Amino acid sequence: MFVTGNTVIDALLYVRDKTRAEKSRAELVAECGIDSAFAAQFIPGNLDAAGRPVGKQRLVLVTGHRRESFGSGFESICQSIRQLVDRYPEVGVVYPVHLNPNVQEPVNRLLGNHPRIQLIKPQSYEPFVWLMGQAYFILSDSGGVQEEAPSLGKPVLVMRETTERPEGVEAGTCRLVGTDPERILREAALLLEDEAAYSQRSQLKNPYGDGQASERILQVLAESLNH
Repeated sequence: MFVTGNTVIDALLYVRDKTRAEKSRAELVAECGIDSAFAAQFIPGNLDAAGRPVGKQRLVLVTGHRRESFGSGFESICQSIRQLVDRYPEVGVVYPVHLNPNVQEPVNRLLGNHPRIQLIKPQSYEPFVWLMGQAYFILSDSGGVQEEAPSLGKPVLVMRETTERPEGVEAGTCRLVGTDPERILREAALLLEDEAAYSQRSQLKNPYGDGQASERILQVLAESLNH
């Protein structure tokens, strides 16, 4: 048996670098369907050496689609997002909204028409990877995001009570917050207000891979063929 890491991290880093090289910030903002004035404030495109946005404005990326949260769960998630932007005027939210009506209805009703919340269409992989890179942290119930975001230095607050990816929780790159607004706001406040805590969590090693899985697989296969 050989441990190589997950090739999805290799693909993530490849797409990140390819998108940076081939598309401008303005092109990506337009492709995502984000208002240019919102982008000027919350997605300036300036990142430090650790990949963190420069300046005091903070972009929070949200994804949510899981069936177990339909109904009261999504009501609570939306309430927490609304309270977050109301409490922190430096925070802007981008939420690619899943097409399921059970997601669309509460999200549009509770989060629509807020100047610091952008509800956009679901994104293809390239612009979504770019959005992850621009975010300060991510609120999500997605398993893929739990695996990928740590390689971009982004803490993830997982809006579920359990996860099939416990390695991220054990490593500290992800933290379970459920759908309770109090828990979500408490953990979000920690990331926004405690710079040391944020820095520590954003620099943790991703337990799912380091971007070299394909090279390790190739090496194992080459050695096997030579024997």
